[in-house]
Amino acid sequence: MAMRGKKYSAALEKLDRQKRYPVTEAFSLIRELGSARYDETVEVAINLGVNPKHADQMVRGACVLPNGTGKTVRVLVFAKGDKEAEAREAGADYVGAEDLVEKIQGGWFDFDVAVATPNMMVQVGKIGRLLGPRGLMPNPKVGTVTFDVGAAVSAAKGGKITFRTDKSGVIHAGIGKRSFEADRLEENFRALTETLSKLKPSTAKGTYFKAVTLSLTHSPGVRVDANEVANWFRA
Repeated sequence: MAMRGKKYSAALEKLDRQKRYPVTEAFSLIRELGSARYDETVEVAINLGVNPKHADQMVRGACVLPNGTGKTVRVLVFAKGDKEAEAREAGADYVGAEDLVEKIQGGWFDFDVAVATPNMMVQVGKIGRLLGPRGLMPNPKVGTVTFDVGAAVSAAKGGKITFRTDKSGVIHAGIGKRSFEADRLEENFRALTETLSKLKPSTAKGTYFKAVTLSLTHSPGVRVDANEVANWFRA
């Protein structure tokens, strides 16, 4: 059995591990469990009733959190000409074309989000095996392959997150910081779950929101009443 630290054990004592907490109560509680000296990320794990082994049940998308993520996002844009200027004006941290491709081939990955115009994807494809495993490959499904680079940069800077189900059908996402007020965290959570609800595959049957757990970077998980979440989206 893994040994737990004193702070982790103290946080466990504040929890009823058998309880599925109402959403509002869960967000109030999670902020009390932090023990790190830095502003921990509030993370959510949502087990969806899908089978990712079937391509038509893979849930993937993006969501703009109304209160942001609380972190500084470094945005890289692959673009040329007018689109390069547009990206810089929107606040992109790095803008370029073949020069950035070469830099990444050399092992540089000091950015959090990559955006590309469609005409740059031939070049970007050369480093797909480097970007893909790190979750940095631009993708039209999440709005990061687009000619509207200004909007893409603004969205990334303003709290846009991307997600996809893992092999177990679970979505993992950071939805804010411990320093956020509980109601701001809940608003971000509602935005994410609303997006997931809209993306429910037509072939997915039965319960869609099967389980929901909140946690901080170094805290135990708080189990949330998934039925309450499901009820938000029932007609």
